[in-house]
Amino acid sequence: MGKVEEDMNCIYRDPNEPVEARIRDLLSRMTLKEKVGQMTQIERRVATPDAIKDLSIGGILSACGSGPFQKALSSDWADLVDGFQKSALESRLGIPLIYGVDAVHGHSSVYGATIFPHNIGLGATRDADLVQKIGEATALEVRATGIQCTFAPCVAVCRDPRWGRCYESYSEDTEIVRKMTSIVTGLQGQLPHIHPKGYPFVAGRNNVIACAKHFVGDGGTDRGKNEGNTILSYEDLEMIHMAPYLDCISQGVSTIMASYSSWNECKLHANRFLLTEILKDKLGFKGFIFSDWAGLDRLSDPRGTNYRSCISSAVNAGIDMVMVPYDFKKFVEGLIDLVESGEISMARIDDAVERILRVKFVAGLFEFPFTNRSLLDTVGCKLHRDLAREAVRKSLVLLKNGKDPKKSFLPLDKNAKRICVFGTHADNLGYQCGGWTMKWSGGNGRITIGTTILDAIKAAAGDETEVVYEQNPSADTLARQDFSFAIVAVGEEPYVEGLGDNSELVIPLNGTDIISSVADSIPTLVILVSGRPLLLEPLLLDKIDALIAAWLPGSEGGGIADVVFGDFDFKGRLPVTWFKQVEQLPLHIGIDSCDFLFPLGFGLTCNKERSLD
Repeated sequence: MGKVEEDMNCIYRDPNEPVEARIRDLLSRMTLKEKVGQMTQIERRVATPDAIKDLSIGGILSACGSGPFQKALSSDWADLVDGFQKSALESRLGIPLIYGVDAVHGHSSVYGATIFPHNIGLGATRDADLVQKIGEATALEVRATGIQCTFAPCVAVCRDPRWGRCYESYSEDTEIVRKMTSIVTGLQGQLPHIHPKGYPFVAGRNNVIACAKHFVGDGGTDRGKNEGNTILSYEDLEMIHMAPYLDCISQGVSTIMASYSSWNECKLHANRFLLTEILKDKLGFKGFIFSDWAGLDRLSDPRGTNYRSCISSAVNAGIDMVMVPYDFKKFVEGLIDLVESGEISMARIDDAVERILRVKFVAGLFEFPFTNRSLLDTVGCKLHRDLAREAVRKSLVLLKNGKDPKKSFLPLDKNAKRICVFGTHADNLGYQCGGWTMKWSGGNGRITIGTTILDAIKAAAGDETEVVYEQNPSADTLARQDFSFAIVAVGEEPYVEGLGDNSELVIPLNGTDIISSVADSIPTLVILVSGRPLLLEPLLLDKIDALIAAWLPGSEGGGIADVVFGDFDFKGRLPVTWFKQVEQLPLHIGIDSCDFLFPLGFGLTCNKERSLD
């Protein structure tokens, strides 16, 4: 077990002792260097055995896609993580690591894992029970690879679709986001009937440490700018953006991540009022606060604020575990120096380490530090893919169904003689999954295992039905008169964070022209694959026969065919207001305006019944 003191019966090693007693005992044995090590989280690429052991590193993470090698299987991940854990247990005190990953819509760094719809699609379902089940499935697939922590859920309330993280938000409506926080219970397990307020909770080896993010107001920045400035009174910040965190805390969420963004020009990573006085003191949060990736670096200003000052600002504000992916030695040395000089108190260090150890003890990491390999078969299993397919079905929002108010266009006839399928997103699994899939920015093509929209259409079509596919419709194909109907799938390329900030919101990749050319020739269903509402010109809407907002559905395109061909009806309702022109933005539930294309809560069924929240 390592070079721990001779007394192997020490309190912190005894699972029968109360957690707080174990924390006090272990903390009393730690040096300043070991405490600072526990506050440090590093990227696995630089995590050498010597660094882990000598510095008593508290956490490791894999950036999205940072695995053992390309297309590594779950067992390869388990070997990787267990190797790091072995090094941690060989340190003087044998404190296990917390290993984190961005499993934000399934275990999306692992080849063959189940990829669920991104949050905006789940918000369209309004189904808290479904979202909790998705949390349970994700937890199993994450723990199967030895990882114990996911940096999820994002509980941002997105007030502007120009924001590049719009799809990571469940809704523009605070109440819908609050409802979807049920995923915390799915990830961590059902909270006991009697549980201390604000205390972290992880039920067992089939559950993971959840992380509510990004505290707070990241979805409300001015003009939807990523890492921008949220200009609000404290009362509005609390009512709109902070409320979902109360629900997460009430479910025992173990960690919370600070936002890169600012509130009234004060960066959250340095905001002691919000991180300590509100989150920890007023709300009673007893877990620990993560910084975001290299979040301390964001505290530098154009005048060249030095890194030492960044460390001081963040730690004194209330950050407990600091994500310093690569240059961690500089952080460790800087923090030790700040404590020895008195600029950061030992009490602040002890508070941070107590919180980190509390989560590790509650999560059972001391008793079960290694992978539970009996879970390996859960990764990408049929049960989880069926759940993802159900989520796709329930997330689809039908925005138009027929040019004639008395006649529906959908459902389509799966036994039609000849169907044509067009568009950049019809047969592209990477586009279908979006960002945070196999790598940070997502990918193009068959990046993992799954079913594209075209795959699903072919599987659903009758034995006598011919399915003709072209990514870009040719003039010869459009000139044919023997198609029963066309299905056009277009939308956004994958993007993440600030790379997705967009002030125009037009359908990219020539999507509008593809729709127009097909709809001029053939009765057309358009499936829009996107992380947010996009610009839909009135002339374009008039041309098409039916329109579905499919969001970013993930790996199980079969859910789209299930609904398009009538095996299931549409249930999804808009989680955001659909604008007419980008000049209207921000346009959301808090704006006194009715000049929208489709309101929050809109969604048709095949029977033309309109559903509104």
